[in-house]
Amino acid sequence: MEQLNDKIDRVLSIPPYSQSPDEREAGLLELLREELDYACRRHAGYENYIQHWPVEYRSASKVADLPFLPVGILKANPPLSFVSPDEVKRTLTSSATTSQLPSRVVLDTPTSRRMTKGIVTIVRDFIGPARRPYLVVDTPDFMRGENALGARGAAIQGLHPFASQATYCLNVNEKGELTLDQHKLREFAENHHDAEVLVYGFTFILWNHLVKPLLAEGVCLNLPKIRILHSGGWKRLQDQAVEKTVFNEQLARVFGCSPDCIIDFYGMVESVGVIFPDCPEGNKHGPAFGDVIVRNPLTLEPVAAGEHGIVQVCSVLPTSFPGNLLLTEDMAQVIAYDGCPCGRRGISFRFAGRIPKAELRGCGNLETKRSAMN
Repeated sequence: MEQLNDKIDRVLSIPPYSQSPDEREAGLLELLREELDYACRRHAGYENYIQHWPVEYRSASKVADLPFLPVGILKANPPLSFVSPDEVKRTLTSSATTSQLPSRVVLDTPTSRRMTKGIVTIVRDFIGPARRPYLVVDTPDFMRGENALGARGAAIQGLHPFASQATYCLNVNEKGELTLDQHKLREFAENHHDAEVLVYGFTFILWNHLVKPLLAEGVCLNLPKIRILHSGGWKRLQDQAVEKTVFNEQLARVFGCSPDCIIDFYGMVESVGVIFPDCPEGNKHGPAFGDVIVRNPLTLEPVAAGEHGIVQVCSVLPTSFPGNLLLTEDMAQVIAYDGCPCGRRGISFRFAGRIPKAELRGCGNLETKRSAMN
């Protein structure tokens, strides 16, 4: 296991978007095959699944031929795990309505560490390594207890390495509703109006609890050096008929910055440590330690550039649960397999919504381990 950990760490040290598609394919294929070997030794049921895959993974010539799991398999409870109960450091749980089952993924210490490093490596490529004042458009309350919303909590915590200090500008009222603390927000803006500032919030929270009230009052925070990252919640905004261009324009207006300072990123609890920010061209890219395959919904073969299909996410980061090769319930369009004008190598793609009739995901719940899990 120590040798496998070292190999994963070496891939994490590669500049995330520097490799040609062939270089990335070769490196990922070798490492993913080793991780499948490890997983089969750790879980008899998973080994049985792998042995019945049409292509023998040890002789596979490309990542697209390796055995993948449908993401829904991670809804199992107890969660699928490759580590003993005493090695489980944390369980990430996606939220679900009463008619849905949540996904549950277990993290041991090495996987948790890689998750943080993976996010930092990706974000650093987009905003640089500097620490700066960090404004979180959320409440700190759920971060203090044993339970927290996973997608929000993981994203907030994942950006803390870029923070010199953190300020939360939302509260929860007696009805359990989020409310904007305008005094704290204005104080933050006044103290840092000449500084480089980092902001994070869930997309629908930013819109409903910051943009809308500030627009109604004609407030501009005058933070021109800001970088705003946001994720999640687009479905709720589509229900409100808010398009991405409108969201960016109005968010930039209340912060007093250019829309170019706003970065939307996609991530999922089931693929910890791999997020997909928008590049300046509006495309998303896979990092060196992971990749994306877009598959035809009928044949499951990879689609050609320009075509739409189902997203498969690939990652070498998790070794505590089967999250390396997951077929999601999301659709995307492949823009190109290399040569994005932004300079990032490898596939460029854009998400295009959910598979029809797929369950709607919510945000995730982040909970510390309280009982033994298998």
